[in-house]
Amino acid sequence: MREGPEPMIRKFVLSAAAAAALALSAGAAGAAEGGHVVDHAFSFEGPFGTYDRMQLQRGLQVFTEVCSACHGLRQVPIRTLADEGGPQLPEDQVRAYAERLQVFDPELNDFRPATPNDHFPGSGLENAPDLSLMAKARAGFHGPYGTGISQLFNGIGGPEYIASVLTHYTGEDKLEAGAMFYGNETFAGGWIAMAPPLYENGVTYADGTEATIEQQALDVSAFLMWAAEPKMMARKQAGFTAVFFLVILTVLLYLTNKRLWAPLKGHRESA
Repeated sequence: MREGPEPMIRKFVLSAAAAAALALSAGAAGAAEGGHVVDHAFSFEGPFGTYDRMQLQRGLQVFTEVCSACHGLRQVPIRTLADEGGPQLPEDQVRAYAERLQVFDPELNDFRPATPNDHFPGSGLENAPDLSLMAKARAGFHGPYGTGISQLFNGIGGPEYIASVLTHYTGEDKLEAGAMFYGNETFAGGWIAMAPPLYENGVTYADGTEATIEQQALDVSAFLMWAAEPKMMARKQAGFTAVFFLVILTVLLYLTNKRLWAPLKGHRESA
């Protein structure tokens, strides 16, 4: 016997409610597992956001002077430091920067100074993850507030996650299984193997910006977002162009449709 419309609607509503409850519980569990993430207002967030060139240059400095001792960026070509929409270093500075790096050359079976066409070196430690895609791999917001429209305007939260990890050390540490762990309010489980890497005025910015721990964390997080999404601005521009032409096409089709059917409509009304 086929069910009437009311039982079917009731089942649909109950199923939707159950799915929403599961999504909320999963989001809450993910947020609790990931710890506390602060929502920072980065310049590149939102549909009209763009990278701050000076912030990317400061972030490159923090990565070079602090993070690169352990972590690598092996997916990022050095030459892209000169690209529009990125740090936009002059080409001579890119060449000079590359010469400071050592990369392994299989043909020489030895290390040599890098060139702009080489990629950044990989991580120097086995347990230090490569940071090329870290800002995309780490989602800082979970649950319903980290999906759909929220992500369009606030981003996935990867840079916020990185900045929060760097600024939320508790000052506690413990020795476990022969390894030292450090208390961190953001890292899952509350303990992280990485010692606090940032210190007040740990770097000296060329543009005179005060190098607080939070400022360094935000700058390197923005740089790592660019490393993971170097063509973000180009994609946004292409998206806006596509939407613009779709709107124009829709208007033209509407006007054409009215013009084609207007005589028939008038004839029908007069009849």
